[in-house]
Amino acid sequence: MTPATRFVRQFFSPVALLTAVPVGAAFAALVRGAVEGPFWLLLIGLSVTSLALAFLGGVAESGQHGRAVELRAGGRRAYAPALVNSVRAVHKDTGRTVLDPRDQKTVFAFDLTVVPDDMPAYRVEVRHPLDLQDLLHRKYGVVEYDPRHPWRVVVPNNPPGEWTARAQRLDPETVRPASGPSPALPAGSQILVLGAVVAGLFLWLLWTVG
Repeated sequence: MTPATRFVRQFFSPVALLTAVPVGAAFAALVRGAVEGPFWLLLIGLSVTSLALAFLGGVAESGQHGRAVELRAGGRRAYAPALVNSVRAVHKDTGRTVLDPRDQKTVFAFDLTVVPDDMPAYRVEVRHPLDLQDLLHRKYGVVEYDPRHPWRVVVPNNPPGEWTARAQRLDPETVRPASGPSPALPAGSQILVLGAVVAGLFLWLLWTVG
């Protein structure tokens, strides 16, 4: 799958299209209420738009700094070897380094370079409360990721032995990771763009019919 095809499939995914409809309706209500009224329509549009922007902001924030996202149930999955760049104990909410790894709010932040077969290597951070695959004491490991959305990465507890063997054969000197598996647009931005398009269609229909 080419990068352009992957981008199009991500941008026009069913989830994004379905989510864009209520977001677009909120945008349209906000504009219509501000331009022509009634006042209650403006209030509804403003309230729902504020909630939508707060939600999209949270989605975008969760996808920053190269941090991995959990795999989706029923989504595509593949294994890949990975190099362990570093492991830190961090607070699960703030991401700050902590001194006591026994704290209940402490997780391990695995800084990994994923080396898939069908795309360039990339760097990503995976967080988990347990030291999976004994990565604290190793320079290699195995990850499970979504080929369509490569920032969705987890560290399986017991990966297949063949993939562990492949990870052992990785040469750190030959792996040149990209900056990260971030999508072409920030997370959530496709919903914002599609929502604006839907709002334009709603407004065009309202003003044409009216």
